[in-house]
Order: sequence, then C-alpha cells, then structure tokens
Amino acid sequence: MMLGLLLARAGRRVVVLEKHGDFLRDFRGDTIHPSTLELLHELGLLDAFLKLPQQRVSELQAQFGGMSFPVADFSRLPVRCPFIALIPQWDFLAFLAENAKRYPGFKLLMQAEATGLLFDGDKVSGVKGTSPQGAFEVRAGLVVGADGRHSTVREQAQLEVLDLGAPIDVLWFRLSRRPRDPQATMARFGGGQLMVMLNRGDYWQCAFVIAKGSLEVLRSRGLDAFRARLTRSVPFAADRMDEIDSWDKLKLLTVQVNRLRQWHRAGLLCIGDAAHAMSPVGGVGINLAIQDAVAAANVLWKGDFSAASLRAVQRRREFPTRITQAFQVVVQNNVLMRVLADEAPLKAPLAVRLLARWPALRRMAARMVGLGARPEHIGSPIAA
Repeated sequence: MMLGLLLARAGRRVVVLEKHGDFLRDFRGDTIHPSTLELLHELGLLDAFLKLPQQRVSELQAQFGGMSFPVADFSRLPVRCPFIALIPQWDFLAFLAENAKRYPGFKLLMQAEATGLLFDGDKVSGVKGTSPQGAFEVRAGLVVGADGRHSTVREQAQLEVLDLGAPIDVLWFRLSRRPRDPQATMARFGGGQLMVMLNRGDYWQCAFVIAKGSLEVLRSRGLDAFRARLTRSVPFAADRMDEIDSWDKLKLLTVQVNRLRQWHRAGLLCIGDAAHAMSPVGGVGINLAIQDAVAAANVLWKGDFSAASLRAVQRRREFPTRITQAFQVVVQNNVLMRVLADEAPLKAPLAVRLLARWPALRRMAARMVGLGARPEHIGSPIAA
C-alpha cells in the first residue's frame, strides 16, 4: 500500500490487489514506530495520522518477577514523534489507501486475490487472480510481491528462501483493561513464561510466547490450565481470565525468520515479509516493510525496472534486514528460550539491569527499535 501510494504520487500507474473485502483482520502487528511517523511527516500526512485514535508509548519496560525495568526510552530520539503509536493495522491501511486514492494513477482492487504469475518467456509480465466477478489478469511492467511470509508470488517465482530458524511461536489474544490496571506497555518474564501486553486503551493486546510446536500440548492440558498459566504471568488480570472461554479466542502466529537470497527476478520484486519474514522481537516487521517500500520507490519511480534497479533495492535494504534478523535470532535463542526453559523465579539479566541503570543505553535501544539500521527518507517526487 505504501509503495503504491509513493509510485502513484510520482506519476506511475499502480494496481494494488487485496484478497479480502476489507482490512479488518485482528491479531496483526499494530506498532507504528518513529521511523514510520517521520516518513508520514515527509509525506505531509503526519497531522492527519495523529488525529486517528491511538495510544502512544514513549518507554518500553520489562518485568521480572515483581520488579519492572525500563529498557528503551524513545523520548530523546531526534524525530518529530519520539514515541511508538499503537493503532489497529486496519486503520493504518485504510488511512494509506484513502491518501493513495488522491492520485489518478492509483487503483485498489478489493476481493482480488493473486493466484499466479504471468510470464513472457523468463520475464514476469503480470499476475493471474480471482475475484467475485471471476478470473482476471493484470499485465504490468513490474510485479511487486508484498503478500507476506506465505507469499504466493515468491513461491510462483521460485525464489530461494534462506531459513534462519525460529524456536518460538506466539499466541495472540485480548483481555479487557480496567482503570486500575498498569499503564505501561511491557514484557513480563518469569516462571517459564513470557507475555507481552500492549495497552490499547480499553483492552490489552497480549502475545504469549510458547516453544515452537507446543500448542497441542497446551490444548491437551485444557483451557483451565492455560488460564492458570496466564494468571501467574499477570495476576492483576485474574478476574477476567474467563474472557478466554474458547481456544478460538487465541490466534497462533507461527514465527518464521527467513529471507530470500535474491529478492527479484526479471519483472518481479519482493519486499516486506515476502522478502524477509521477521520475528516479533522488537515489533519491527511493519516498519521494515515500509522502509522497503520507500527504498523501492526511491529507485523505481522513474519506471526503470531493469535488473540493475531491482538489485539496487535489495542492496539498499539487505543490510538492515540482516542486522535486524541477527539481533532477533540472538534474542530468541539466548533470552526467550532461556526464559521458557526455566520455571524457577527469574532474575533480570545483566543486560536488562544495565539498561535500567544507564539512560544512555536505553536511548541506544530505542534507536535500534524505533529507527533501525539505515532508516529511509522519501526520495520519490510528486508528479507535476
């Protein structure tokens, strides 16, 4: 959606395919980081975005046992919005779509699912799809696969995937929020458990981390046992655990960390999770995808879709992808799995204690999470 907006803004003709009839899918990442807010400012959209209902997080905390530790402080970042905005992804997508529709070259097709690629020899020349009106084809000078970690486009293009491994999965669910609850968005560690709680105003968006493939073991022990585990993690919410009255209230995110060796072939480019599936560590997936879109638009807006241009996009974005994934793999293997394996009361690791003690370290952590490696800036123009 962001790439479509940027290319249409620069005068290109763009068709965006969305297989659903609306954007209302829950359990998607909802964090809009300072790097993305800065891009919205550069596009002249920030003031309108900030009027949307949202929560703002200036500090991240981690709780070990009964003690909370500040681990990232966004308030000193050199940006216009030194905070993370929590907003449902459907609202953000709708916001981008409405602004993209201002440009005559932008076309959004809803309930239009890409099911395969069209080829002219070895060159990708478009997509095949289905809609309520039947099968269709869209011919294009460039096809961009932005269809996620289970990408049909990258599978059809037979692009090689390098799997970095992920020993965890995540259960997403909601709990209602009461006035007396804590305010902070935080991660809660201890007793063989890890849960992240995002303050969404009138409810908590919760992510409960489990060892990969262990959901069926949890289910076999019963819903009461699972609710008891949650209560140990968040005792203040014990009075509302009956809100989880069915396993259907929990959504499994099968975590993947991988990337394509080559993000492109003639006539095709992959970005976002289609090019590099990210761990939920740091909540940076959406923001890296948007950075990909900006970098791609900066290169492609003139209409040069040559192999050299597509390689330039990958070169630009591969370094921050590798750095971020390397950090995520270290955290997964050396922190998260340690937490899940040890049911004894867990002391805060040295790194967390140092972050709590030294504000400069918290600012460095915030820069890594909030801005990332090599943040992008809008380089594509507005068409005359």
